[in-house]
Amino acid sequence: MEKKNKITYHKEGDYLIPDLILEKQEKAVLGKYGRARLNYLKNNKKGLYAELIMTDKLNKHLEEIDKTANKKVDEIIKSMAKADNIPIHYDGKMDQLEWVGLMNNYKKCAEEIVYKELIYE
Repeated sequence: MEKKNKITYHKEGDYLIPDLILEKQEKAVLGKYGRARLNYLKNNKKGLYAELIMTDKLNKHLEEIDKTANKKVDEIIKSMAKADNIPIHYDGKMDQLEWVGLMNNYKKCAEEIVYKELIYE
């Protein structure tokens, strides 16, 4: 059986250290939820974080989480507003501060759900 990737070593003191080089990853533009997931992985899921880095899947994972989280927050806000018969865009039929307060409340509730289901899983 032929080995495709031959690992080379260099000596540092009494130890042989493998010459491992990660391929250059393309930069990922992460939003709020992607950065939150990254911080969670670094601090709480170190094994998964290391695995994602070594398999070159970290950026793709974070981008997917960010995209999915944004979509889910928007969907939850729309469904909550629809259930309360509140327009998504301000139409002038109700007090503006009341409408802003409701939208902020919907967003906080939606984010709480998304953080629990996607970010901190």
